[in-house]
Amino acid sequence: MSGLLAVIGKGKDPQLVKELSKRMSHRGPDESDLHIMENGSVLCHESLSIIDLQSGKQPIQGTNKAWMVHDGEIYNYQELKNTVLKDHTFRTNSDSEVIVHLYEEFGYDFCNKLDGDFAFVIIDGDKYIAGRDPIGVKPLYYGLDERGRIYFSSEMKSIADQCKSFSTFPPGHYYTAKSGFVKYYHPEYEDHKNANQSLDLALIRESLIEATRKRLMSEVPVGAVLSGGLDTSLIASIASRLLKDTGKKLPTFSIGLGADSPDNIAARKAAAFLGTDHHEVHFTVAEGVAILEKVISHIETYDIISVRSGVPMYLLSEVINKNGVKVILSGEGADEIFGGHLYFRNAPTSEEFQDETIERVQKLFTADLLRADKTTMANGIEARIPFLDKEFLDVTIRIKTEEKQPKTYDGVEKYILRKAFDTTEDPYLPAEVLWRQKEQFSDGVGYNWVDELIEYCASQVTDEQLAGASAEFPYNTPTTKEAYYYRSVFHKYYPQVSAAQTVRKWIPKWQENLDPSGRANAAHLQGNFESVKSVAV
Repeated sequence: MSGLLAVIGKGKDPQLVKELSKRMSHRGPDESDLHIMENGSVLCHESLSIIDLQSGKQPIQGTNKAWMVHDGEIYNYQELKNTVLKDHTFRTNSDSEVIVHLYEEFGYDFCNKLDGDFAFVIIDGDKYIAGRDPIGVKPLYYGLDERGRIYFSSEMKSIADQCKSFSTFPPGHYYTAKSGFVKYYHPEYEDHKNANQSLDLALIRESLIEATRKRLMSEVPVGAVLSGGLDTSLIASIASRLLKDTGKKLPTFSIGLGADSPDNIAARKAAAFLGTDHHEVHFTVAEGVAILEKVISHIETYDIISVRSGVPMYLLSEVINKNGVKVILSGEGADEIFGGHLYFRNAPTSEEFQDETIERVQKLFTADLLRADKTTMANGIEARIPFLDKEFLDVTIRIKTEEKQPKTYDGVEKYILRKAFDTTEDPYLPAEVLWRQKEQFSDGVGYNWVDELIEYCASQVTDEQLAGASAEFPYNTPTTKEAYYYRSVFHKYYPQVSAAQTVRKWIPKWQENLDPSGRANAAHLQGNFESVKSVAV
């Protein structure tokens, strides 16, 4: 929805703060504004208008002297206005405004009342609070400068050269000057011992439908990424059904190296079945390589899988933007919830399987969510993630591990999710899409993409440079030429040690080949894109 920047403390030039905020103007191409508090603190906002296109301008003032900025969407805002905030007078019709009123009503302890994706900052005189949504769908960074001023920003690029140290704001927390960080999100699923719920396929289906319904809330066009994999195809199927009830057709988008890429083939089948307004994008390896630097500067990471998949996602987002779609539904999160990555089938015990699903959900903000948000917002588009709905997580992560562990079903990953939507009378997807084997996005666009990308990086890095990597990059030292190349580009834009320390590298467990590509797992059906349902029955 936007980019926010807050500088709390005296003496920072407001014009400079405005220029720092403009570094992420791509996040909010519709409007930009700032507010200077009486104590000298500054709030800035780059706005992408989704709800209340007329009066929802930020920063927003509360009832009295509190002001706020927010990035994201609050899906239960109308319910909050009708209940706990029914006596409050609102200045706008924006979903964002409920945040400052919740603060005025309940003080600092209100984040659990929000159902949505959010990063926000409220300043109230000398008091302030910043908060981030439970899973980290929306990014947020914080830092301190040499004068002791504290900064909060949606992207690192606005504060990296202003702060003596900075870091990633932890999801599921809020921060105040008095309390420091406070963890407000305490789901029962965080302990693997609580994976004690019996399998209920109808509940899985109903919960995902409701999570998707919420995320259609918009006053601008909504579309869906459709890679042809299980996750995006299910979300597109649900969304197209819901929109059809209102007389609308869902725009869907896929990308690949050509018409015969694995994702484009499968997406074409899914789109034809669903009757969506489908857009198929083709790109070349050369086109992808040409924007590597731009993508790394936008996604603010050197994590290998994030860069590999970030490039096609950035190119796809350009096309989505050109088609007038401002909100895009994505299938992120399902692999982590259901143990969908191929390496999960090698888990030594059910406890380790469950712990890995929990940890992967908790760390999504370091990789997949970071890439999904920043590649789309780089093109003025908001990504929404139904699989990471709080209620859906509560329903699914606590299912008994033996019910969802892939080896129970001869290795068909995400088996119970597939079964939940394998309805014969009114099918959500064709069988060959519903039962398609997992392909990571960077692989599904075409195997040549990763293979030739690795070759390109190798041509840009000498043996001597890689041999000296530990001296040049002592933190998270790159061990391959591909990793070295990404790290050197990242360092060009973000040379600070704090910047390097925000990155977490995604490495699969329980397999010999530690390359993050799904093809590195021995279970991958190389070149076989037929239905894998036959191995599960």
